[in-house]
Amino acid sequence: MLTFQRMSSASSVPYASFEAYLEAEDKSDTRHEWLDGRVYAMSRGTPEHARLSAAIAGELRASLRGACVVYGSEAMLYIAETKFSTYADAIVVCGLLVTHRVARLGEAIVNPTMLVEVMSDSTEKYDRGEKFAHYMRMASLEVYVLVSQDQPRIEIFRRPERGH
Repeated sequence: MLTFQRMSSASSVPYASFEAYLEAEDKSDTRHEWLDGRVYAMSRGTPEHARLSAAIAGELRASLRGACVVYGSEAMLYIAETKFSTYADAIVVCGLLVTHRVARLGEAIVNPTMLVEVMSDSTEKYDRGEKFAHYMRMASLEVYVLVSQDQPRIEIFRRPERGH
């Protein structure tokens, strides 16, 4: 049975199949990311982070009114192109929901139209860099939104019709 712990370096992280990750994630109090067999603990959010995430999801839900479906931070994402599974603060899917399903263990969204991340000092570099690079590999993703929790700043990245 896979158990989670905070990892200090990639070399110390044992391999975990996606199925083992899902099984352990279901029993864990902490959320984790899975990257091609390696599992990493995600940082905990602050009350301000939670407030902003909920407000954004609510505003998106109200403004989209059935045209698209908004999912909160409990919905898992799976990026097959990079073998990466994570959670965004808000996920919007327009059209039919497509998921990566693993038998009885659960499912993860694979076709988001929009992803929103609320950034803190500890996550900003990751949200702008490595995580953004994973997200951009998803053909369905049209909009990526970064929200600062420390200052009044929202950045919207739109995928052009051709390329990035």
